Amino acid sequence: MEEQPLLTPYQMGRFQLSHRVVLAPLTRCRSYNNVPQPHAALYYSQRTTKGGLLIAEGTGVSETAQGYPRTPGIWTKEHVEAWKPIVDAVHAKGGIFFCQIWHCGRASDYSYQPNGQAPVSSTDKRITLEVGEDGKPLNYPIPRKLAPEEIPQIVNDFRLAARNAIDAGFDGIEVHAASGYLIEQFLKDGVNDRTDKYGGSLENRTRFCLEIIQAIIDEIGADRVGVRLSPYLDLLQCSDSNPNALALYMAKSLSKLNVAYLHPVEPRMVHEDGKLKVPDALLSMRKAFNGTFIVAGGYDREEGNKVIAEGSTDLVAFGRHFLANPDLPKRFELNAPLNKYDWSTFCVPDPVVGYTDYPFLDAS
Repeated sequence: MEEQPLLTPYQMGRFQLSHRVVLAPLTRCRSYNNVPQPHAALYYSQRTTKGGLLIAEGTGVSETAQGYPRTPGIWTKEHVEAWKPIVDAVHAKGGIFFCQIWHCGRASDYSYQPNGQAPVSSTDKRITLEVGEDGKPLNYPIPRKLAPEEIPQIVNDFRLAARNAIDAGFDGIEVHAASGYLIEQFLKDGVNDRTDKYGGSLENRTRFCLEIIQAIIDEIGADRVGVRLSPYLDLLQCSDSNPNALALYMAKSLSKLNVAYLHPVEPRMVHEDGKLKVPDALLSMRKAFNGTFIVAGGYDREEGNKVIAEGSTDLVAFGRHFLANPDLPKRFELNAPLNKYDWSTFCVPDPVVGYTDYPFLDAS
Protein backbone atom coordinates (compact mmCIF):
# COMPACT_ATOMS: atom_id res chain seq x y z
CA MET A 1 0.00 0.00 0.00
CA GLU A 2 1.30 3.42 -0.95
CA GLU A 3 2.36 5.51 2.05
CA GLN A 4 0.26 8.65 2.38
CA PRO A 5 1.40 11.15 5.02
CA LEU A 6 -1.81 13.15 4.34
CA LEU A 7 -3.79 10.28 5.86
CA THR A 8 -1.74 9.84 9.04
CA PRO A 9 -3.01 10.94 12.48
CA TYR A 10 -1.94 14.22 14.03
CA GLN A 11 -2.34 15.77 17.49
CA MET A 12 -3.25 19.48 17.24
CA GLY A 13 -3.13 20.57 20.84
CA ARG A 14 -6.25 19.19 22.51
CA PHE A 15 -7.60 17.84 19.19
CA GLN A 16 -6.77 14.39 17.86
CA LEU A 17 -6.98 14.43 14.07
CA SER A 18 -7.26 11.19 12.12
CA HIS A 19 -5.71 12.69 8.97
CA ARG A 20 -4.07 15.89 7.71
CA VAL A 21 -6.61 16.92 5.02
CA VAL A 22 -8.33 20.15 6.14
CA LEU A 23 -11.41 21.80 4.65
CA ALA A 24 -10.26 25.35 3.91
CA PRO A 25 -12.59 28.27 4.76
CA LEU A 26 -14.60 28.95 1.59
CA THR A 27 -17.01 31.83 1.09
CA ARG A 28 -20.15 30.29 -0.47
CA CYS A 29 -22.69 33.17 -0.23
CA ARG A 30 -25.66 31.03 0.77
CA SER A 31 -26.55 32.53 4.17
CA TYR A 32 -29.66 34.58 3.47
CA ASN A 33 -29.82 37.85 5.45
CA ASN A 34 -26.50 36.82 7.03
CA VAL A 35 -28.24 33.93 8.81
CA PRO A 36 -26.68 30.46 8.37
CA GLN A 37 -29.17 28.15 6.66
CA PRO A 38 -30.17 24.49 7.14
CA HIS A 39 -28.60 23.54 3.80
CA ALA A 40 -25.19 24.38 5.30
CA ALA A 41 -25.61 21.45 7.70
CA LEU A 42 -25.68 19.05 4.75
CA TYR A 43 -22.82 20.82 2.97
CA TYR A 44 -20.46 20.66 5.95
CA SER A 45 -21.51 17.20 7.12
CA GLN A 46 -20.90 15.84 3.61
CA ARG A 47 -17.28 16.96 3.98
CA THR A 48 -16.87 15.60 7.51
CA THR A 49 -14.84 12.56 8.47
CA LYS A 50 -14.24 11.27 11.97
CA GLY A 51 -11.25 13.21 13.28
CA GLY A 52 -11.16 15.56 10.29
CA LEU A 53 -10.67 19.32 10.70
CA LEU A 54 -13.07 21.70 8.95
CA ILE A 55 -12.83 25.50 8.94
CA ALA A 56 -16.12 27.27 8.32
CA GLU A 57 -16.47 30.09 5.82
CA GLY A 58 -15.71 33.70 6.78
CA THR A 59 -18.29 34.74 9.37
CA GLY A 60 -18.95 38.37 10.23
CA VAL A 61 -18.23 39.67 13.73
CA SER A 62 -20.60 42.66 13.55
CA GLU A 63 -23.09 44.55 11.44
CA THR A 64 -20.25 46.62 9.93
CA ALA A 65 -18.17 43.55 9.04
CA GLN A 66 -20.02 42.59 5.86
CA GLY A 67 -18.58 43.00 2.38
CA TYR A 68 -20.21 40.29 0.29
CA PRO A 69 -23.76 39.09 -0.33
CA ARG A 70 -25.26 36.32 1.81
CA THR A 71 -22.27 35.72 4.07
CA PRO A 72 -23.01 34.38 7.57
CA GLY A 73 -22.73 36.31 10.80
CA ILE A 74 -22.18 35.34 14.41
CA TRP A 75 -22.91 38.55 16.28
CA THR A 76 -26.56 37.92 17.25
CA LYS A 77 -28.42 35.26 19.21
CA GLU A 78 -30.26 34.34 16.00
CA HIS A 79 -26.94 33.62 14.30
CA VAL A 80 -25.77 31.45 17.21
CA GLU A 81 -28.97 29.42 17.17
CA ALA A 82 -28.77 28.99 13.39
CA TRP A 83 -25.21 27.71 13.60
CA LYS A 84 -25.99 25.11 16.29
CA PRO A 85 -27.59 22.44 14.06
CA ILE A 86 -24.83 22.94 11.48
CA VAL A 87 -22.13 22.37 14.08
CA ASP A 88 -24.11 19.45 15.50
CA ALA A 89 -24.20 17.81 12.05
CA VAL A 90 -20.39 17.97 11.85
CA HIS A 91 -19.93 16.68 15.39
CA ALA A 92 -22.38 13.83 14.75
CA LYS A 93 -19.88 12.46 12.24
CA GLY A 94 -16.90 13.03 14.54
CA GLY A 95 -15.50 16.14 12.88
CA ILE A 96 -13.60 19.03 14.50
CA PHE A 97 -15.06 22.38 13.46
CA PHE A 98 -13.49 25.84 13.67
CA CYS A 99 -15.33 29.04 12.72
CA GLN A 100 -13.41 31.63 10.73
CA ILE A 101 -14.34 35.13 11.96
CA TRP A 102 -13.69 38.23 9.90
CA HIS A 103 -14.34 41.89 9.26
CA CYS A 104 -14.07 43.08 5.65
CA GLY A 105 -13.13 46.65 6.52
CA ARG A 106 -12.83 48.82 3.41
CA ALA A 107 -13.54 45.83 1.13
CA SER A 108 -17.22 46.63 1.42
CA ASP A 109 -19.88 48.96 0.09
CA TYR A 110 -22.51 51.34 1.47
CA SER A 111 -25.18 48.73 0.71
CA TYR A 112 -23.68 46.28 3.21
CA GLN A 113 -23.31 48.84 5.99
CA PRO A 114 -25.85 49.85 8.65
CA ASN A 115 -27.68 53.02 7.60
CA GLY A 116 -25.69 53.09 4.36
CA GLN A 117 -22.62 54.47 6.13
CA ALA A 118 -19.05 54.29 4.83
CA PRO A 119 -17.16 51.09 5.64
CA VAL A 120 -14.43 51.44 8.26
CA SER A 121 -10.72 50.79 7.84
CA SER A 122 -7.24 51.66 9.08
CA THR A 123 -7.20 54.35 6.40
CA ASP A 124 -9.40 56.64 4.34
CA LYS A 125 -7.80 55.45 1.09
CA ARG A 126 -10.23 53.55 -1.12
CA ILE A 127 -9.57 50.41 -3.14
CA THR A 128 -9.16 51.21 -6.83
CA LEU A 129 -8.58 49.26 -10.01
CA GLU A 130 -10.22 46.06 -8.76
CA VAL A 131 -12.44 44.14 -11.16
CA GLY A 132 -15.15 41.60 -10.50
CA GLU A 133 -15.53 38.13 -12.02
CA ASP A 134 -17.52 39.70 -14.85
CA GLY A 135 -14.54 41.91 -15.74
CA LYS A 136 -16.32 45.10 -14.75
CA PRO A 137 -14.64 47.51 -12.29
CA LEU A 138 -15.64 47.29 -8.65
CA ASN A 139 -16.35 50.76 -7.30
CA TYR A 140 -15.40 50.61 -3.65
CA PRO A 141 -16.33 53.71 -1.64
CA ILE A 142 -13.96 55.89 0.35
CA PRO A 143 -13.72 54.23 3.78
CA ARG A 144 -13.79 55.99 7.10
CA LYS A 145 -10.58 55.80 9.11
CA LEU A 146 -11.29 54.37 12.55
CA ALA A 147 -10.48 56.75 15.40
CA PRO A 148 -8.17 55.28 18.07
CA GLU A 149 -10.98 55.33 20.64
CA GLU A 150 -13.16 53.20 18.31
CA ILE A 151 -10.69 50.37 17.99
CA PRO A 152 -11.44 48.73 21.38
CA GLN A 153 -15.02 48.26 20.17
CA ILE A 154 -13.84 46.33 17.10
CA VAL A 155 -11.56 44.23 19.31
CA ASN A 156 -14.55 43.51 21.53
CA ASP A 157 -16.65 42.56 18.50
CA PHE A 158 -14.10 39.85 17.69
CA ARG A 159 -14.04 38.69 21.32
CA LEU A 160 -17.83 38.39 21.45
CA ALA A 161 -17.92 36.63 18.08
CA ALA A 162 -15.43 34.07 19.40
CA ARG A 163 -17.55 33.54 22.50
CA ASN A 164 -20.66 33.17 20.35
CA ALA A 165 -18.89 30.61 18.17
CA ILE A 166 -18.06 28.50 21.22
CA ASP A 167 -21.65 28.91 22.45
CA ALA A 168 -22.83 27.64 19.06
CA GLY A 169 -20.74 24.52 19.62
CA PHE A 170 -17.68 25.23 17.48
CA ASP A 171 -14.45 23.68 18.74
CA GLY A 172 -12.49 26.85 18.06
CA ILE A 173 -12.15 29.90 15.84
CA GLU A 174 -9.82 31.13 13.13
CA VAL A 175 -9.05 34.85 13.07
CA HIS A 176 -9.05 35.99 9.42
CA ALA A 177 -6.08 38.36 9.34
CA ALA A 178 -5.43 37.87 5.62
CA SER A 179 -6.59 38.61 2.06
CA GLY A 180 -6.86 42.37 2.28
CA TYR A 181 -9.59 42.52 4.92
CA LEU A 182 -9.73 44.79 7.98
CA ILE A 183 -6.99 43.24 10.11
CA GLU A 184 -4.59 43.09 7.18
CA GLN A 185 -5.46 46.71 6.37
CA PHE A 186 -3.76 47.49 9.68
CA LEU A 187 -0.90 45.00 9.26
CA LYS A 188 0.47 46.22 5.94
CA ASP A 189 2.21 49.53 5.32
CA GLY A 190 0.91 49.73 1.76
CA VAL A 191 -2.49 50.55 3.26
CA ASN A 192 -1.92 51.62 6.86
CA ASP A 193 -0.99 55.31 6.80
CA ARG A 194 -1.81 56.00 10.45
CA THR A 195 0.36 58.14 12.71
CA ASP A 196 -1.06 56.92 16.04
CA LYS A 197 -0.09 53.82 18.02
CA TYR A 198 -1.72 51.61 15.36
CA GLY A 199 0.45 52.82 12.48
CA GLY A 200 4.05 53.31 11.44
CA SER A 201 6.38 50.71 12.98
CA LEU A 202 5.90 46.97 12.66
CA GLU A 203 5.03 46.82 16.35
CA ASN A 204 2.33 49.46 15.89
CA ARG A 205 0.83 47.99 12.73
CA THR A 206 0.53 44.53 14.29
CA ARG A 207 -0.94 45.93 17.52
CA PHE A 208 -4.58 45.76 16.36
CA CYS A 209 -4.29 42.14 15.25
CA LEU A 210 -2.49 41.03 18.40
CA GLU A 211 -4.96 42.88 20.64
CA ILE A 212 -7.79 40.98 18.94
CA ILE A 213 -6.05 37.65 19.36
CA GLN A 214 -5.19 38.35 23.00
CA ALA A 215 -8.81 39.32 23.75
CA ILE A 216 -10.05 36.10 22.16
CA ILE A 217 -7.49 34.01 24.04
CA ASP A 218 -8.61 35.60 27.29
CA GLU A 219 -12.19 34.67 26.39
CA ILE A 220 -11.92 31.10 25.04
CA GLY A 221 -8.31 29.92 25.51
CA ALA A 222 -5.30 29.88 23.17
CA ASP A 223 -5.77 26.20 22.27
CA ARG A 224 -9.04 27.07 20.52
CA VAL A 225 -7.55 29.86 18.37
CA GLY A 226 -6.08 29.65 14.88
CA VAL A 227 -4.87 32.57 12.74
CA ARG A 228 -4.89 33.01 8.98
CA LEU A 229 -2.23 35.32 7.51
CA SER A 230 -1.17 36.28 3.98
CA PRO A 231 1.95 38.45 4.32
CA TYR A 232 3.04 37.67 0.75
CA LEU A 233 -0.33 38.17 -0.90
CA ASP A 234 -1.30 41.47 -2.49
CA LEU A 235 -5.09 41.21 -2.57
CA LEU A 236 -7.48 44.16 -2.54
CA GLN A 237 -4.43 46.42 -2.92
CA CYS A 238 -3.09 45.35 0.46
CA SER A 239 0.69 45.10 0.14
CA ASP A 240 3.69 45.49 2.41
CA SER A 241 7.16 46.84 1.70
CA ASN A 242 8.84 44.07 3.74
CA PRO A 243 6.64 40.98 3.85
CA ASN A 244 9.43 38.81 5.26
CA ALA A 245 9.76 41.02 8.33
CA LEU A 246 5.98 41.07 8.81
CA ALA A 247 5.71 37.29 8.41
CA LEU A 248 8.45 36.52 10.93
CA TYR A 249 7.26 39.12 13.45
CA MET A 250 3.74 37.67 13.39
CA ALA A 251 4.94 34.06 13.52
CA LYS A 252 7.09 34.79 16.56
CA SER A 253 4.36 36.84 18.24
CA LEU A 254 1.78 34.10 17.73
CA SER A 255 4.22 31.52 19.10
CA LYS A 256 4.46 33.52 22.31
CA LEU A 257 0.66 33.53 22.52
CA ASN A 258 0.58 29.72 22.05
CA VAL A 259 -2.26 29.76 19.53
CA ALA A 260 -3.33 26.38 18.19
CA TYR A 261 -2.33 26.92 14.59
CA LEU A 262 -1.00 29.31 11.97
CA HIS A 263 -2.57 29.15 8.52
CA PRO A 264 -0.65 31.19 5.91
CA VAL A 265 -2.23 31.21 2.49
CA GLU A 266 0.40 32.81 0.26
CA PRO A 267 2.56 32.81 -1.73
CA ARG A 268 1.05 30.10 -3.88
CA MET A 269 2.96 26.90 -4.35
CA VAL A 270 5.95 27.68 -6.54
CA HIS A 271 7.25 25.69 -9.49
CA GLU A 272 10.87 24.60 -9.48
CA ASP A 273 12.29 22.11 -11.99
CA GLY A 274 8.74 21.29 -13.03
CA LYS A 275 7.72 20.43 -9.48
CA LEU A 276 5.66 22.28 -6.92
CA LYS A 277 7.20 23.06 -3.53
CA VAL A 278 6.45 25.07 -0.42
CA PRO A 279 7.97 28.54 -0.89
CA ASP A 280 11.04 29.27 1.23
CA ALA A 281 9.24 32.27 2.73
CA LEU A 282 6.65 29.99 4.31
CA LEU A 283 9.35 27.66 5.59
CA SER A 284 10.86 30.54 7.57
CA MET A 285 7.46 31.17 9.14
CA ARG A 286 7.19 27.46 9.91
CA LYS A 287 10.50 27.50 11.77
CA ALA A 288 9.52 30.60 13.74
CA PHE A 289 6.16 29.22 14.88
CA ASN A 290 5.90 26.57 17.58
CA GLY A 291 2.31 25.40 16.99
CA THR A 292 0.53 23.53 14.22
CA PHE A 293 1.27 24.82 10.71
CA ILE A 294 -1.33 24.61 7.93
CA VAL A 295 -0.49 25.46 4.31
CA ALA A 296 -2.99 26.18 1.56
CA GLY A 297 -2.92 27.11 -2.10
CA GLY A 298 -2.59 24.95 -5.18
CA TYR A 299 -1.87 21.58 -3.57
CA ASP A 300 -2.95 18.23 -4.95
CA ARG A 301 -2.70 14.75 -3.46
CA GLU A 302 0.89 14.14 -4.52
CA GLU A 303 2.20 17.49 -3.36
CA GLY A 304 0.23 17.38 -0.11
CA ASN A 305 1.82 14.05 0.75
CA LYS A 306 5.23 15.38 -0.22
CA VAL A 307 5.21 18.54 1.92
CA ILE A 308 4.05 16.64 5.00
CA ALA A 309 6.66 13.92 4.47
CA GLU A 310 9.35 16.60 4.20
CA GLY A 311 8.17 18.30 7.39
CA SER A 312 7.34 21.54 5.58
CA THR A 313 3.91 21.60 7.21
CA ASP A 314 1.69 19.64 9.60
CA LEU A 315 -1.62 19.92 7.75
CA VAL A 316 -2.76 20.90 4.25
CA ALA A 317 -5.98 22.83 3.62
CA PHE A 318 -7.84 22.14 0.39
CA GLY A 319 -10.42 24.54 -1.04
CA ARG A 320 -11.64 24.01 -4.59
CA HIS A 321 -10.91 20.27 -4.58
CA PHE A 322 -12.77 19.77 -1.27
CA LEU A 323 -15.63 21.93 -2.50
CA ALA A 324 -16.10 19.65 -5.52
CA ASN A 325 -15.25 16.39 -3.76
CA PRO A 326 -17.08 15.98 -0.46
CA ASP A 327 -15.26 12.66 0.06
CA LEU A 328 -11.82 14.09 -0.72
CA PRO A 329 -9.88 12.11 1.95
CA LYS A 330 -11.40 8.86 0.63
CA ARG A 331 -10.50 9.78 -2.96
CA PHE A 332 -6.94 10.54 -1.84
CA GLU A 333 -6.78 7.18 -0.05
CA LEU A 334 -7.87 5.31 -3.19
CA ASN A 335 -6.09 7.65 -5.61
CA ALA A 336 -9.49 8.00 -7.28
CA PRO A 337 -10.23 10.63 -9.92
CA LEU A 338 -11.57 13.97 -8.68
CA ASN A 339 -14.78 15.74 -9.69
CA LYS A 340 -14.10 18.93 -11.62
CA TYR A 341 -15.19 22.09 -9.85
CA ASP A 342 -17.42 24.68 -11.50
CA TRP A 343 -16.28 28.25 -10.85
CA SER A 344 -19.63 29.66 -11.98
CA THR A 345 -21.49 28.08 -9.04
CA PHE A 346 -19.02 28.88 -6.23
CA CYS A 347 -20.96 31.86 -4.84
CA VAL A 348 -24.48 31.62 -6.26
CA PRO A 349 -27.45 31.69 -3.83
CA ASP A 350 -28.76 28.25 -4.83
CA PRO A 351 -28.99 25.94 -1.77
CA VAL A 352 -28.13 22.83 -3.80
CA VAL A 353 -26.49 23.53 -7.17
CA GLY A 354 -22.71 23.67 -6.93
CA TYR A 355 -23.06 23.20 -3.18
CA THR A 356 -24.44 19.84 -2.04
CA ASP A 357 -24.85 18.14 -5.42
CA TYR A 358 -21.25 17.12 -6.16
CA PRO A 359 -21.23 13.29 -6.35
CA PHE A 360 -19.55 10.93 -3.95
CA LEU A 361 -17.47 8.03 -5.24
CA ASP A 362 -20.12 5.44 -4.46
CA ALA A 363 -22.77 7.54 -6.22
CA SER A 364 -20.80 8.57 -9.29
